[in-house]
Amino acid sequence: MRVDVREVDGQWLGRVEIDLAARPNLVQLPPPELGGSGSERFLHWDGAVDDGGCLRKCVVCNGGTLYRSKVLPLVTPFVGVLAFVGAVVGLLGYATNPLVLPALVVLLIVDVATLALARERLVCYRCGSTYAGARVARYHRRWSRSEAERVKSAAAAVAASPGS
Repeated sequence: MRVDVREVDGQWLGRVEIDLAARPNLVQLPPPELGGSGSERFLHWDGAVDDGGCLRKCVVCNGGTLYRSKVLPLVTPFVGVLAFVGAVVGLLGYATNPLVLPALVVLLIVDVATLALARERLVCYRCGSTYAGARVARYHRRWSRSEAERVKSAAAAVAASPGS
Protein backbone atom coordinates (compact mmCIF):
# COMPACT_ATOMS: atom_id res chain seq x y z
CA MET A 1 0.00 0.00 0.00
CA ARG A 2 1.09 3.58 -0.61
CA VAL A 3 1.18 5.80 2.48
CA ASP A 4 1.42 9.59 2.49
CA VAL A 5 3.03 10.13 5.90
CA ARG A 6 2.09 13.25 7.86
CA GLU A 7 2.89 14.66 11.28
CA VAL A 8 0.08 15.11 13.81
CA ASP A 9 0.05 18.83 12.91
CA GLY A 10 -0.64 17.87 9.26
CA GLN A 11 2.84 18.56 7.83
CA TRP A 12 3.55 16.23 4.90
CA LEU A 13 6.73 14.17 5.42
CA GLY A 14 6.80 11.96 2.35
CA ARG A 15 5.31 9.01 0.50
CA VAL A 16 6.37 5.41 1.13
CA GLU A 17 5.32 1.98 -0.12
CA ILE A 18 4.59 -0.47 2.69
CA ASP A 19 3.98 -4.19 2.36
CA LEU A 20 1.04 -4.88 4.68
CA ALA A 21 2.01 -8.55 4.96
CA ALA A 22 5.61 -7.73 6.02
CA ARG A 23 4.58 -5.03 8.54
CA PRO A 24 7.93 -3.22 8.81
CA ASN A 25 8.62 -1.48 12.10
CA LEU A 26 10.69 1.29 10.52
CA VAL A 27 10.36 3.12 7.21
CA GLN A 28 12.79 5.52 5.55
CA LEU A 29 11.09 8.63 4.16
CA PRO A 30 12.32 10.10 0.86
CA PRO A 31 15.17 12.63 1.02
CA PRO A 32 14.41 16.38 0.86
CA GLU A 33 15.48 16.64 -2.79
CA LEU A 34 12.63 14.23 -3.61
CA GLY A 35 10.12 16.19 -1.58
CA GLY A 36 10.31 14.17 1.65
CA SER A 37 11.81 14.84 5.03
CA GLY A 38 14.57 12.23 4.80
CA SER A 39 13.87 10.98 8.31
CA GLU A 40 12.84 7.59 9.63
CA ARG A 41 9.46 6.77 11.16
CA PHE A 42 8.52 3.95 13.50
CA LEU A 43 5.19 2.34 12.66
CA HIS A 44 2.72 1.16 15.30
CA TRP A 45 1.36 -2.23 14.19
CA ASP A 46 -0.13 -3.37 17.53
CA GLY A 47 -3.83 -3.90 16.82
CA ALA A 48 -3.62 -2.00 13.53
CA VAL A 49 -4.71 -4.86 11.25
CA ASP A 50 -7.95 -6.81 11.74
CA ASP A 51 -8.51 -10.52 11.11
CA GLY A 52 -9.50 -9.85 7.49
CA GLY A 53 -6.20 -8.13 6.72
CA CYS A 54 -7.74 -4.65 6.63
CA LEU A 55 -6.19 -1.65 8.32
CA ARG A 56 -8.08 -0.77 11.50
CA LYS A 57 -6.12 2.24 12.76
CA CYS A 58 -3.32 4.57 11.72
CA VAL A 59 0.14 3.01 11.90
CA VAL A 60 1.88 6.40 11.63
CA CYS A 61 0.41 8.24 14.63
CA ASN A 62 -1.37 5.30 16.32
CA GLY A 63 -4.66 7.17 15.88
CA GLY A 64 -7.68 4.99 16.46
CA THR A 65 -10.04 6.23 13.75
CA LEU A 66 -9.81 6.21 9.97
CA TYR A 67 -12.34 7.26 7.36
CA ARG A 68 -12.79 6.28 3.75
CA SER A 69 -12.41 8.75 0.92
CA LYS A 70 -12.75 8.43 -2.85
CA VAL A 71 -9.89 9.38 -5.13
CA LEU A 72 -11.19 10.49 -8.49
CA PRO A 73 -9.02 10.12 -11.62
CA LEU A 74 -7.16 13.20 -12.84
CA VAL A 75 -9.44 13.42 -15.89
CA THR A 76 -12.48 14.27 -13.71
CA PRO A 77 -12.25 18.11 -13.99
CA PHE A 78 -11.91 17.82 -17.78
CA VAL A 79 -15.00 15.60 -17.94
CA GLY A 80 -16.86 18.09 -15.74
CA VAL A 81 -16.04 20.96 -18.10
CA LEU A 82 -17.16 18.89 -21.08
CA ALA A 83 -20.42 18.03 -19.29
CA PHE A 84 -21.03 21.73 -18.66
CA VAL A 85 -20.37 22.51 -22.33
CA GLY A 86 -22.75 19.69 -23.31
CA ALA A 87 -25.47 21.13 -21.08
CA VAL A 88 -25.01 24.59 -22.61
CA VAL A 89 -25.17 23.10 -26.11
CA GLY A 90 -28.40 21.33 -25.18
CA LEU A 91 -29.92 24.47 -23.65
CA LEU A 92 -29.05 26.59 -26.67
CA GLY A 93 -30.81 24.15 -28.98
CA TYR A 94 -27.80 22.81 -30.88
CA ALA A 95 -28.56 19.24 -29.79
CA THR A 96 -30.54 18.68 -33.00
CA ASN A 97 -27.28 18.38 -34.95
CA PRO A 98 -26.73 14.65 -35.66
CA LEU A 99 -23.14 14.78 -34.32
CA VAL A 100 -24.00 16.41 -30.99
CA LEU A 101 -26.20 13.61 -29.62
CA PRO A 102 -23.56 10.84 -30.07
CA ALA A 103 -20.94 13.16 -28.57
CA LEU A 104 -23.15 13.71 -25.50
CA VAL A 105 -23.71 9.94 -25.17
CA VAL A 106 -19.94 9.33 -25.30
CA LEU A 107 -19.47 12.05 -22.68
CA LEU A 108 -22.06 10.35 -20.45
CA ILE A 109 -20.24 7.02 -20.80
CA VAL A 110 -16.89 8.64 -19.94
CA ASP A 111 -18.48 10.39 -16.94
CA VAL A 112 -19.94 7.14 -15.58
CA ALA A 113 -16.64 5.32 -16.22
CA THR A 114 -14.78 8.04 -14.31
CA LEU A 115 -16.99 7.54 -11.28
CA ALA A 116 -16.70 3.75 -11.57
CA LEU A 117 -12.90 3.94 -11.65
CA ALA A 118 -12.71 6.06 -8.48
CA ARG A 119 -10.57 4.25 -5.91
CA GLU A 120 -11.07 4.35 -2.18
CA ARG A 121 -8.39 5.20 0.34
CA LEU A 122 -8.22 5.48 4.10
CA VAL A 123 -7.38 8.74 5.86
CA CYS A 124 -6.48 9.22 9.52
CA TYR A 125 -8.59 11.76 11.41
CA ARG A 126 -5.71 12.61 13.75
CA CYS A 127 -2.71 13.18 11.47
CA GLY A 128 -4.18 13.10 7.96
CA SER A 129 -1.94 10.28 6.70
CA THR A 130 -3.52 8.55 3.70
CA TYR A 131 -3.44 4.85 2.83
CA ALA A 132 -4.02 4.02 -0.83
CA GLY A 133 -4.06 0.51 -2.19
CA ALA A 134 -5.15 -1.09 1.08
CA ARG A 135 -8.37 -3.06 1.43
CA VAL A 136 -11.07 -0.92 3.02
CA ALA A 137 -13.23 -2.69 5.58
CA ARG A 138 -16.98 -2.11 5.67
CA TYR A 139 -16.85 -0.65 9.17
CA HIS A 140 -14.89 2.39 7.94
CA ARG A 141 -17.34 5.22 7.29
CA ARG A 142 -17.08 8.41 5.28
CA TRP A 143 -15.75 11.60 6.89
CA SER A 144 -17.89 12.80 9.78
CA ARG A 145 -17.74 16.27 11.27
CA SER A 146 -18.66 15.00 14.74
CA GLU A 147 -15.89 12.38 14.68
CA ALA A 148 -13.35 14.93 13.42
CA GLU A 149 -14.30 17.33 16.24
CA ARG A 150 -14.12 14.52 18.80
CA VAL A 151 -10.59 13.57 17.67
CA LYS A 152 -9.53 17.24 17.60
CA SER A 153 -10.85 17.91 21.11
CA ALA A 154 -9.19 14.73 22.43
CA ALA A 155 -5.86 15.83 20.91
CA ALA A 156 -6.27 19.28 22.45
CA ALA A 157 -6.98 17.73 25.85
CA VAL A 158 -3.85 15.57 25.62
CA ALA A 159 -1.76 18.62 24.60
CA ALA A 160 -3.12 20.66 27.51
CA SER A 161 -2.50 17.96 30.12
CA PRO A 162 0.31 18.72 32.57
CA GLY A 163 2.33 15.63 31.60
CA SER A 164 2.92 16.77 27.99
